[in-house]
Amino acid sequence: MSFVDTYALRGDGRQLEVLALRRGNNGRCPGSWETVHGTIEPGETPVQASVRELREETGLAPDRLYNLSRTEAFYQHATDELALIPVFAAFVSAQATVRLSDEHDRAEWLSAKTAARRFGWPRERRALDDILSIVGGGDAGLLEDVLRVS
Repeated sequence: MSFVDTYALRGDGRQLEVLALRRGNNGRCPGSWETVHGTIEPGETPVQASVRELREETGLAPDRLYNLSRTEAFYQHATDELALIPVFAAFVSAQATVRLSDEHDRAEWLSAKTAARRFGWPRERRALDDILSIVGGGDAGLLEDVLRVS
């Protein structure tokens, strides 16, 4: 089974904000803060899964989507599987309104530094370093033609 991590972003440079979602009481890790996570469904590409999960969990659609050229992995002991996770950055409109799914009970736009302190998973904190260095200025600079998905 494979998953995607998608970081919803708005602004750029010093004004860059990262969306943090708090898990609700009805699922795993209640009260923990995270980015958008999701499973890649059969027949779906990671890019399609990233866009779908962003829409399902937040109601947001990306203005620009980037492949961060990184994957994360974790071991699922219950199924004895190694899960691979491609990581995406989705820039959304500053005027977009977050609409939470049943998985989360709160959303906050935070600076990358504050989001790093808030996120529960170490892989999310690591990814924020790449987000800042690759697309923190609002685009991928010299890497735009390779990393921009849409």
